[in-house]
Amino acid sequence: MGTVVSIGEVLWDVLPNGEYLGGAPFNFAANCARLGHDVFFLSAVGEDPLGERTLRAIEAAGVPTNYVCRVPAAPTGVVRVTFDADGQPNYVISRPAAYDFTRVDERVTDAILSRRPDVLYFGTLSQLFPNNRTALFGLIDLLPEAVCFYDVNLRKDSFDHGLLMQLMSRAQVVKMNEHETSVVQQLLGTTAPSLQEFCRSYCRKFGWRAIWITLGPGGCAIFQDGQYLEVKGFPVEVPNPVGAGDAFSAAVCHGMLQRWPILKTADFANRLGAVIAKQPGAIGEWSLQDIEAIRAAQP
Repeated sequence: MGTVVSIGEVLWDVLPNGEYLGGAPFNFAANCARLGHDVFFLSAVGEDPLGERTLRAIEAAGVPTNYVCRVPAAPTGVVRVTFDADGQPNYVISRPAAYDFTRVDERVTDAILSRRPDVLYFGTLSQLFPNNRTALFGLIDLLPEAVCFYDVNLRKDSFDHGLLMQLMSRAQVVKMNEHETSVVQQLLGTTAPSLQEFCRSYCRKFGWRAIWITLGPGGCAIFQDGQYLEVKGFPVEVPNPVGAGDAFSAAVCHGMLQRWPILKTADFANRLGAVIAKQPGAIGEWSLQDIEAIRAAQP
């Protein structure tokens, strides 16, 4: 089924209706594990009661904690999530957090190298601090055969021009949402006249193999192998968008590793994103039958 390395934050999403384990790299890892892939998840929690609770919750989600370290330097990550009138999430992130001090030592790299992973996944948030970027770039150098999957996931005050340039230049497959295409263009000083031209020009600029852009209930747009496609989504009533994009990324990774055609991968990713959007937390409980049922429920 393939081996996936995910490096980055694990944290608690404090939503109006409760607390849920989250963090994009963790959500991605949990969904990949549920899809049958071997997963290495690299992160850190604090030496606090919440850190112990987090480790138990990670294991309960089917993700090994062998490479989630305990650090005294900062508390376990927490983010408070509120929603605007359009249902879009706003995040207040407590920093520094334990995941800002992730350690990738020789024990970790030896274990990863022994499995020759197929995909290395990373985002933006946990790369803000130099020690985490050093760890990530070291992994990229150690794993030249792994596909570098960059899930942009921009959060307020957690990125700048230099950081995005470093991360985008090391990626091969990129996923972002439609709003993030505007933020990226503003920061990099480009003005593509259409989504298609944005995809085409940025793949050319950075040498990406593919870019996947989520369009909310509208589905997704893909540019790969010189071909631009838009694939319709599966709207749900009163959606919770927290975690839906991370599930989408896991489904794209799954399709890549299964060597599915682009349209099959996009349809599957849209459906898994919709399944998560129907649930209160970022990973929830789901099965392959739930993914199929999303399609059957559409008018």
